Amino acid sequence: MVRAVFPGTFDPIHNGHIDIARRAAKLFDEVVVAVYDKPQKYLLFTPEERLTLVRETFVDDKRISATLFSGLTVEFCRQNDIQVIVRGLRVFSDFEHEFRMALANHHLAPEIEVIALITSEEHSFLSGSTVKEIASLGGDVTEFVPEHVLREITERFADGKNTFPVNSLRD
Repeated sequence: MVRAVFPGTFDPIHNGHIDIARRAAKLFDEVVVAVYDKPQKYLLFTPEERLTLVRETFVDDKRISATLFSGLTVEFCRQNDIQVIVRGLRVFSDFEHEFRMALANHHLAPEIEVIALITSEEHSFLSGSTVKEIASLGGDVTEFVPEHVLREITERFADGKNTFPVNSLRD
């Protein structure tokens, strides 16, 4: 049985993530969506909230599970008998980062393979930051996230208390 991990922040999970996870599930016996608990970036949702949103997303998919993790992805793989790390590539600028990360992971754990799936064209612009930024500015993210995620994002920004560091879409 070949198990794969799809690690990430998933803040929030969006249609691009979902596409990569479901495509990976066609290639491997099991895909574990591993929600990283302490990324070095602005987070809208707590680790537990992100995990809940991911689990709800894949509730009907028996080949995709979700869990929280800390530390090195390769150590998570070793501890959970996972042979493959799945990554998604959206745009050319992703490649250099993912390539360096794959080489580092291979150096740390040569027994664990890394594969990259190219995102579907309709999701190539999507990122968690883009979704959060659009939502924080009152934009409609209905087409980018599942309904349960939309409800949570809408609620999070509804009272105006949550702010998101806006970079580009306001211009």
